[in-house]
Amino acid sequence: MNKVCSWLVLAAALACAGTARAEVVNVYTSANFAPLLLGDGRGTYPDLVAWLNRQKLGELTFELHYIPRKRLQVKLEDGSLDGIVIGMMPQWLGDEQQKKYLWTAPFDIDRFALVSLTAKPVDPAHARTLRGGTLGVTLGYVYPGLDEWMEQSGLQRSGGVSDEKNIEKLLRARVDCVIVSESMARYFIRTHKLESKLRIFPLPGQPTERRFLVQHRDAAVYAQLAPAIRKLKDDPSWQQAVHAYQ
Repeated sequence: MNKVCSWLVLAAALACAGTARAEVVNVYTSANFAPLLLGDGRGTYPDLVAWLNRQKLGELTFELHYIPRKRLQVKLEDGSLDGIVIGMMPQWLGDEQQKKYLWTAPFDIDRFALVSLTAKPVDPAHARTLRGGTLGVTLGYVYPGLDEWMEQSGLQRSGGVSDEKNIEKLLRARVDCVIVSESMARYFIRTHKLESKLRIFPLPGQPTERRFLVQHRDAAVYAQLAPAIRKLKDDPSWQQAVHAYQ
C-alpha cells in the first residue's frame, strides 16, 4: 500500500510539474472595431492569436482579451497589466525610442483616411476650403503626423466612442467627415454596401505600424514572440487569412 501511495504521489507531482510548464499569456487589445475584432469573435486579431498558438512557441498559450483604452494605458503606466498588448504603435505611448517597452516588428501597416459623403466630398488636399466644417475623431486616439493638417483645416473636432460610431454619425450628416483607419473604412464600406455613398481620401500622416508591446519583465515571452512575428509576412496561411478581411 505504501508503494502504491508513493507512486500516486509521484505521478501527481509529475502531472503538476507538466501543467506548471504551460504558461498562458494574456493578449490585450483596446480595438473593438472591424476588421480587427468582429462581433462574432472573428477578426484580424483573433486570427493572429490563433496563428501564434499554432506555432507552438515553447509552452506559451496566447489568449485574447478586450480592455478599454484608458484602462489599458493606466495599467501599463502603473505596471499592473498582466500580459502583452496587440496592435499598438510606439508613437501612441510616447515611446518613439522603443526603450520604455519591448516592441516586435510590425505585423500590419495601415494608415488614417478621411471619409466623407459622396454627395459632399471632403478632400484633405484642399485643407483651407474645409474651415468651419466638423471632423469626427475617436476619443482617446492619437493621430501621429496629422495635428498640423487638422490645425490648418480649421475643422471643428467632434469626439466619438469608436470609428464605426463616427461613420454612422457621418451617414446621418451629423459631421462633415471622419478620420478612421483606412482598413476599417474599406471593410465597413464593403460589408455595408456603401460604395456609392462614401468617399475615402488618404491622409498625409505617417503609416500606422501595428506591433506587439511587451513589458520588460516579460522579456522571456518577447524572446519567443519576436522571431515568430518577423516570419509572419512570409506565411501563406496568414496572408490568406488577412485577405479575407480586405
